[in-house]
Amino acid sequence: MSSNQPPTRRFDPDRKQRIINAALDVIVEHGVQGTTHRRVATAAGVPLGSMTYHFDGMDDLLRMAFEQVAHASSSEFVARLAQAQDREEAIEAIVDIIAGNIWSTPRTLLLSYELYAFAARKPELAAIMREWMQSSREALGRFFDPLTSRTLDALVEGMGIHGSVDQAPLDRHEIEDIVRRICR
Repeated sequence: MSSNQPPTRRFDPDRKQRIINAALDVIVEHGVQGTTHRRVATAAGVPLGSMTYHFDGMDDLLRMAFEQVAHASSSEFVARLAQAQDREEAIEAIVDIIAGNIWSTPRTLLLSYELYAFAARKPELAAIMREWMQSSREALGRFFDPLTSRTLDALVEGMGIHGSVDQAPLDRHEIEDIVRRICR
């Protein structure tokens, strides 16, 4: 190759998504405050310059990463509720969501904590959380009134959070009892 030719660029159509995924890994390991361009680029295996090429700063990257988390978590919740044909099956779905940790895996919970804290400091990003909650409430609204839907949505998230640190988490029967009390 002649020294007068420009270097060839490698075609990498998945680079942006790889960076977003790496950002989530870095957030899990270091928290939002410890997430830097350099750490994310290293985790994604991309040159540091790719960060500014694909994103308008760290807030843009974090927004896209958290949108991905919210969308994935919401999709699982909505998909499980979509299987329900009536109120009784919806109650069973809610119990499954809570008891089966459908959305509250340790990784998703940690990312959710980070998202809540980040959105509290950056109110313009609170819309991500509001969309997530709205999606859940709409799915619940097929079977429950708006106040019950809101309460059940908060229960699902709250039980996931409590279950992540509780040394004696509730079993499936106790969770079902609580859900049925709310749905009376």
